[in-house]
Amino acid sequence: MDTDLGDYRKSYEKQELLENAISSNPMEVFQKWFYEVDTNYEEGETNAMTVSTLGTDGFPKSRVVLLKKYTHEGFIFYTNYNSEKGRAIETHPKVCLSFFWPKAERQVIIKGTAEKIAPNMSDGYFESRPRGSQLGALVSHQSQVVENRAVLENELQQLEEKYEGKDISRPEYWGGYLVRPVSIEFWQGRPNRLHDRIRFTLNAEYDWVMERLSP
Repeated sequence: MDTDLGDYRKSYEKQELLENAISSNPMEVFQKWFYEVDTNYEEGETNAMTVSTLGTDGFPKSRVVLLKKYTHEGFIFYTNYNSEKGRAIETHPKVCLSFFWPKAERQVIIKGTAEKIAPNMSDGYFESRPRGSQLGALVSHQSQVVENRAVLENELQQLEEKYEGKDISRPEYWGGYLVRPVSIEFWQGRPNRLHDRIRFTLNAEYDWVMERLSP
């Protein structure tokens, strides 16, 4: 198989990213960008992000998950702690998050350290999930080999019967991670591949340093 994609081209011309037009706090820049994309562009799930980890096998791996909250401290998502990503984070807590919003011609790349959030915070979010998603968290031993689809569907049916009319508690192996950023890079597509790249890096005094990167 030999497929040449060399002729795939797109000119990025929608917006610009200039140092004197943005906040000196990258979390405020992220909040502004997220709102603009979510409001003005049909990106589907604006909160979809790629989480990259270094696996226990020594290989990096990336997968898409959903951002569920962001604060001045960082970015929160939820998963099975015993999953492949959970085991990777337990061993190598330094991770990378990335958002790509093609219709806005924007990308955000975040490097940081992941840590489990407080159990009561995970409890609160789990209680807010649809009942089907709660049961799904109980059914799925995420990343483990399963014989076939029927195994999952049968277990789901059994749990639906078991918990009929009852509250479903969060399993201890499921919960949230907070990624505390040390670097946040904002990328805005520009014509002629001279893209705008502004990187914020946290220094030893916990101040954000802004730099422009060559495209």
